[in-house]
Amino acid sequence: MLPTLTPFLLSGCAEDLSAVHPAGPAAEAIATLWWVMLAGATAIFLLVVVLLTLAMRPRPGGGSERVWLQGMGLAFPLTVLAALLAYGLVIGERLLPRDHPDRVTVRAEARQWEWRFGYEDRPDLETRDILHIPAGRPIDVEITSLDVIHGFWVPRLAGKMDAIPGHVNILRIEARRPGDYAGVSAEFSGPGYRTHRFTVRALDAADWDTFLEEGAP
Repeated sequence: MLPTLTPFLLSGCAEDLSAVHPAGPAAEAIATLWWVMLAGATAIFLLVVVLLTLAMRPRPGGGSERVWLQGMGLAFPLTVLAALLAYGLVIGERLLPRDHPDRVTVRAEARQWEWRFGYEDRPDLETRDILHIPAGRPIDVEITSLDVIHGFWVPRLAGKMDAIPGHVNILRIEARRPGDYAGVSAEFSGPGYRTHRFTVRALDAADWDTFLEEGAP
């Protein structure tokens, strides 16, 4: 029942923080993986229901039941799980931050309770709680933390990455169109973490050049 109702339950989630409403290639790959895994889990769940039904209705001989329980009960789930694992590995490989001629590098430093963002194209520029990026270009976010472990997550643009003190993690994000995209610190990091949010603001080419020249308003 739950796998069947899941899409309807998700439809009530806020779209600005919904991973099933992607706005970039990385988020689209993750959303596709989610739906594929949901389909696989639903297929296995339905098969288990059928097997339980057969197990509770014994019949003379039991030959067909043994085929279902020993064959489909093992072969089908293992095949589906192996296929999901392989597909997940392919998606994970696709999400790695590879070199790209249009790549932009930014820095994200978390602290209680603020995000500070820096820009490789203009080292003297820093913004707080709003990360500016150019739309339509891959962005490598160098993520770290000043105090405790935080979580950098913009659901509509990419997956989650931890911000760890003394360590830099790199997350590739990209927004297909200009606009504001909500981000959250998706890691328990002390009282107040629920309101530890930020915004990723994707700009068109002209606005991005203006931002680099003049800085944030």
